[in-house]
This record gives sequence, C-alpha cells and structure tokens, in this order.
Amino acid sequence: MPSVLSVNVGEVRHIEWHGETISTGIWKQPVSGRVAVHGVNLAGDDQADRTVHGGPDKAVYAYASEDYTWWREHSNVAAAPALFGENLTTEGLDLSAAVVGERWAVGSTLLEVAQPRLPCYKLGIRVGDASFLRTFLVAGRLGAYLRIVREGDVGAGDSIDVRDKPAHGVTLRDMAESLDDPSKRGMLQCVSYLPAFWRNVAARTAP
Repeated sequence: MPSVLSVNVGEVRHIEWHGETISTGIWKQPVSGRVAVHGVNLAGDDQADRTVHGGPDKAVYAYASEDYTWWREHSNVAAAPALFGENLTTEGLDLSAAVVGERWAVGSTLLEVAQPRLPCYKLGIRVGDASFLRTFLVAGRLGAYLRIVREGDVGAGDSIDVRDKPAHGVTLRDMAESLDDPSKRGMLQCVSYLPAFWRNVAARTAP
C-alpha cells in the first residue's frame, strides 16, 4: 500500500537573495512522531505569503519519493525528502495520475486532492537555480496540493488509503497540461469544485 515516507514542517525564515530579504517557508525538515493536521496547516509548519501558498486548497503539499529519484537520475539536483517544501513525502503513488477530488485516509486524517503545484520563484531559491521553475514545470512532476477534510494526525510510515475516486477521471496531469493545451480545458469543467485559478483556466475558450 502507498505510504508516507516522511512528514516535513518548517517555520518561515528570512534569507538574502540578489540583495533582497525574502521571507519563505519552503525550508522544511522531516520530523518524528505524530504531527497534528488542523485548520489549513500542520503543527509546526507555516507559509510566508498565503496569497499564493497555503489556505484551504493548498493546506498540505505532497511530493513523491519516486519523483525525487527521477530528479537525481535526470538532473544535477541533489533531491531528498522536503527539498521542494512538501509536507508529506510519499512512496508508492503516481501523484500526477491522482484524480482531482479523490480522498486519502492518512493516519487519522482525511485529505482531498485539490490541484497540482505551480511553483513560484522561491523554489528556484531553494535549489539555488532561478531557472529551475521552468525545468520543474516542463518535467511535469509537480506534486499534489491537498485539502483537509478531516483533521487528525499523521506520521512517517502511515499508509495512504486512496478512497472515493471521482468518476470524471480528471487527473493532476490533465490540469497541468490544460495550461498549454486548450483541448483539455473543457475537462476541468467536469470537476465539481475547482480553486479560483483553475476555474479561470477552464473558462478560457480555445483559440
């Protein structure tokens, strides 16, 4: 069964980047024991700018250990759990193939797949390469943002029980590809709930 390899949290820190002081919560570390999941966050975790990070539709970020393996094998990124700022490093799941709206029972929580991650410049800061955003998007290994449906706690080693997979079949890969492929935008309209950004993408008409 798919499982949680590590649970990762981090407080906001302030760093210097090209002569400016930047606030960011992307630096996270694996932690031991049970971690509470409540509201729009994990205990001990925070985001610097909740206009673009966090909130109900980006409460928990998951990234797959298999995708980290791909980065190590296909790039010079020294990929390891928490490098990309995820809260849950998973194993045994193809996150790009996750269906929007499917629910995961993890520990005592219930989480819902909401959307893929579209990175901001802080991911480039984290890996020390400003051009990495484009590389990350082109690779299509974006991870999954999750909503908190039922609060509880999670820990490394917890199984991930995928439940309630919606019949529409729209995956996170489909969502990401709809940004450049107008033919896929109509698919998004089959999803019962979309975050505002993706509703705007679905409303665009093909050229």
